[in-house]
Amino acid sequence: EPSLAYDPAFQPPAKPGKEQVPISRPNFVELCERLTAEDEKTFEELFRRLGLSVDWQQTYTTIGEVSRRASQRAFLRLVHRGLAYTAEAPTMWDVDFRTAVAQAEIEDREVAGTYQRIAFDIEGDDGERIEIETSRPELIPACVALVVNPSDERYAPFVGRTALTPVFRVPVPVVAHELADPEKGTGAAQVCTFGDVTDVVWWRDLELPARVIVRRDGTLAAGRFGEPGWESRDPDAANAAMAQLEGKAAKQARKQIVELLREGGWLVGEPEPVQHVVKFYEKGDRPLEVISSRQWFVSTLDLKDALLERGRQLSWHPAFMGTRYASWVEGLNQDWALSRQRYSGVPFPVWFPLDDDGEPVYDAPILAEEAELPVDPQDDVPPGFTAEQRGVPGGFVGDPDVMDTWATSSLTPQIAGRWEDDPDLFERVFPMDLRPQAHDIIRTWLFYTVLRAHLEHDSLPWTNAAISGFVLDPDRKKMSKSKGNVVVPTEVFERHSADAVRYWAASARLGYDAAIDDQQMKVGRRLAIKILNASRFVLSMEAAPGEITEAVDRAMLCALAEAVDDATAAFDGYEHAKALDVLETFFWSFTDDYLELVKQRAYGAAGTDGAGSAVAALRAALDVLLRAFAPFLPYTTEEVWSWWREGSVHRSAWPLGSEVIDADGSERDPGVYEVAAAVLSAVRKEKALAKVSLKTPVDSITVHDTGDRLRLLSQASADLREAGNIRAIDQAEADTFSVDTVLAQPDAAV
Repeated sequence: EPSLAYDPAFQPPAKPGKEQVPISRPNFVELCERLTAEDEKTFEELFRRLGLSVDWQQTYTTIGEVSRRASQRAFLRLVHRGLAYTAEAPTMWDVDFRTAVAQAEIEDREVAGTYQRIAFDIEGDDGERIEIETSRPELIPACVALVVNPSDERYAPFVGRTALTPVFRVPVPVVAHELADPEKGTGAAQVCTFGDVTDVVWWRDLELPARVIVRRDGTLAAGRFGEPGWESRDPDAANAAMAQLEGKAAKQARKQIVELLREGGWLVGEPEPVQHVVKFYEKGDRPLEVISSRQWFVSTLDLKDALLERGRQLSWHPAFMGTRYASWVEGLNQDWALSRQRYSGVPFPVWFPLDDDGEPVYDAPILAEEAELPVDPQDDVPPGFTAEQRGVPGGFVGDPDVMDTWATSSLTPQIAGRWEDDPDLFERVFPMDLRPQAHDIIRTWLFYTVLRAHLEHDSLPWTNAAISGFVLDPDRKKMSKSKGNVVVPTEVFERHSADAVRYWAASARLGYDAAIDDQQMKVGRRLAIKILNASRFVLSMEAAPGEITEAVDRAMLCALAEAVDDATAAFDGYEHAKALDVLETFFWSFTDDYLELVKQRAYGAAGTDGAGSAVAALRAALDVLLRAFAPFLPYTTEEVWSWWREGSVHRSAWPLGSEVIDADGSERDPGVYEVAAAVLSAVRKEKALAKVSLKTPVDSITVHDTGDRLRLLSQASADLREAGNIRAIDQAEADTFSVDTVLAQPDAAV
């Protein structure tokens, strides 16, 4: 895609006899949106004629050549360092998507199930049994052991002995392991290859054999009892029983084997319904299976301590999100399964030689050269081979798998910074400053990005992480197409305007969910309209701006400086909602109080002085407020900025408190403005309670306040009298603030 420079001052020369048609920003944006690679030459010529410079550069894409090259390069370096490896191993598997799934893509869901109590006979002793409880009786053919806790005295006499599996009569050892929970079920459990991750742990720790019966499509395989590794005391009966389960999915096989258990007298009681937590692929509809398959892995478990330290080095916004990262790292129980069995993705730059029987030699992978990247092993040929040798004995075969999506996304900073492709750029931008993202992908995008930067660069990928929440529906429920509660953004924009929606979004704090809130958007729209109207009022003043000399004007600017400094500090702390609140609080006081206080003086009304001071202060404040509100209300502020300033407000500098206040160092105090605004507000409130016009004259007011505040009030008395139509202002020292108001009688008003 092109990088385009727009010059708002440029207009193409008018042709003789033709009306000049200005090139507006919306026209320009529309043209940009129509750009495609096929249009490159056409639009280059068009933009050249319009005086617009075009710099065609490769931008970030997740599957483009730059991304594929970076992903494959990073993978090859991990392999060369022994940090990435291929192995036949138990892997979490989605039977519908037919692909391996990483731990980070797994979610727990509560589902309805049943628990069956099943008896295993102890071999050689008539009548002795060990009972287990399981929700997956269909895995009994894959049972390789019974496990109990070494401290459980109930089963101590059985440890080291042999049990026979029900139905299939397979001899399995009774073993002890600390992970067996004496309080769960009967305290004894079957170890199957593989029912869940705990089975995998037991299988590895206890060095048990593997007997896998679940196929990649989720159905059960045919029996092989009687073959080596599939011993049975009655193989014919075992295979006959297995024939009744073959080809069935887990749920159907479960019903069938319960009947076989009941017929053989191994089912104790009846199955009991239960709600239990089952692991799913985050995009899947059926529970995951643990399938033994060949995958690429990245060593992760050995790096837990280092990755926890990286999390502590990272600045989290909000800070408590760091605990989610730490909890995820501490809970890792397997290396990162990097490969996926999908049709599209970044391919592994790997081939495997074929032996004389045409079988892949997995422990001798052929790796691509970095200089040749990106490569596709399904099309490209490895060094030393010809295309004719693909798929034949003694030849080669390309790795059929692709990388996990996160294998590329985890290199976002490297890809955007043109790692290795543009060393100068990369040196200047990496590590980056900020990663903005939602909390649900801390375990994936953020974690994997930290992992890759640690492995490749021995650093963090960025110094700050700003973590947002979810956008919820108006009832504070997560939006879902299946639930039909998705709020389409364009509909919200049409109802409220883009600035109003942005105001609502900016009001949401980092780390917390935000519900679609029409009422808050209405507040944002009201704020935008108020900025337009107040700006029009300020810019309509005919008096020439002068030196800012009046106490109220200087005090208002001092209060504005404090607000800007507070907003700046909030932004520096990644608290944009607080920055908006600070600015909005000042702005409404500015329009409700200050504009009313100085309106007559700014107009140059008879008997008033200091019009130039008021106009100068108003315009100085407007300039600052437009720049401060620009991140929140970009269209409104850009519109007003165009009324009286050159260029774009979004190219102007962020305001600082120091630039708002005069640089001469003369004394100023925001209290003058604050106390005058408080008195005016009290007078207006009294008129509202009396249900009279705000223009109604006031005979007198008595202001009760501290001596210091009353002295400040004296500096604003002239403006206050004009704004409130007040004839006399009296003062009385007091510990608390109050205003006694005497409205003029109707006759006096006339």
